[in-house]
Amino acid sequence: MSDVAITTLLIVSLFALLASSVWIGLTLAGVAWIGMQLFSSRPAGDAMAVTVWGSASSWTLTALPLFIWMGEILFRTKLSESMFRGLAPWVSRLPGRLLHTNVIGCTIFAAVSGSSAATCATIGKMTLPELAKRGYPEEITIGSLAGAGTLGLLIPPSIIMIVYGVTADVSIAKLFIAGIFPGILLASLFSAYLAVWAGLNRHKVPTPTDSLTLQERLYESRHLIPVVALIAAVLGSIYSGVATATEAAAVGVVGSIILSAVQGSLSWATFRDSLMGATRLYCMIALILSGASFLTLSMGYIGLPRHLAEWVATLGLTPFMLIVALAVFYIVLGCFLDGISMVVLTMGVILPTVQSAGIDLLWFGIFIVIVVEMAQITPPVGFNLFVLQGMTGKEITWIARVTLPFFILMCAMVLILWWVPQLATWLPGHM
Repeated sequence: MSDVAITTLLIVSLFALLASSVWIGLTLAGVAWIGMQLFSSRPAGDAMAVTVWGSASSWTLTALPLFIWMGEILFRTKLSESMFRGLAPWVSRLPGRLLHTNVIGCTIFAAVSGSSAATCATIGKMTLPELAKRGYPEEITIGSLAGAGTLGLLIPPSIIMIVYGVTADVSIAKLFIAGIFPGILLASLFSAYLAVWAGLNRHKVPTPTDSLTLQERLYESRHLIPVVALIAAVLGSIYSGVATATEAAAVGVVGSIILSAVQGSLSWATFRDSLMGATRLYCMIALILSGASFLTLSMGYIGLPRHLAEWVATLGLTPFMLIVALAVFYIVLGCFLDGISMVVLTMGVILPTVQSAGIDLLWFGIFIVIVVEMAQITPPVGFNLFVLQGMTGKEITWIARVTLPFFILMCAMVLILWWVPQLATWLPGHM
């Protein structure tokens, strides 16, 4: 059977299983089993057992459940309320005023949570009621929150970066460092857009109701101390070389538990809920990763990645054209799959092609994170859209429409990253 026929059969099997509401991890494993059983000489059952065990027992992957647990604990603390009180006095005089709390709040919280959905939900719980109470328009508050919530994937620590690092065999610590400058730049683009929007819609921005002196602002900033201390403990331990990503994740869990206890949010109920929430989410991710590892092995035995890479090479695409094609591919794929599934499902096929084009895998990791961010706000399976729909009761299509400007800014960020690759590669090379 030709490669085209084999690929078509596997793709049809994949979408047939997904359409039947089979779990994504089991779907990936099922397609891998079909491919290996029918088109290779190695026994599928033995290969599946070895691959699934090897994927699930990876020490590097240990950081993932710990970071997820840290985010779950913080989600149940009073951290968001404290952050708003500390940020509001400093942005009240900027064009757009309190709208910037969405962007700055998500940027700060992203540094202690590796999840886009958790960042969006936590900051939304804080800002949406406050901004609505002060009369800010719903379309810009919800749109900016959906866009800025994606920073949870780009600013380290990041769950997607850990998944990519494991599947692509790239240093997770270097990926974390590489995400700093692009994350800050993307947050700056979001804030710049809000300033421009406010300048064009002055009548929609409420006037400030209070005027604090510099001393009063500094005093209110004390509410930012807990989150800044936790960020310093987690990221500082990684960048100083004191701890690996896994050890830093453990530091984050201990720090978040201490922070929760100090704020009076720690109880047996919140501890149990955070642990169970992290367990459920990690089990889902681990199942997907295991299925994807088996699928990667199966495709390797069949030879599809090598043949695909050879086919792409015959197209004569320049590296830039390849990146544009991949960006479009991932945006379309993001309409149907979540970010983690996109990464683990495609890396086995995409990485040989990217490597043959001479593209730095560290840079490519940051590119992947940004396009996965874009997928978080594309219907019908944009996770941030689902989070905001649950919080606001708005239609998915309405939320996607008001988020469109921030989607366009992410597209611009991809182009900036291409033209200035040092944004992602300079800092890891000097630390």
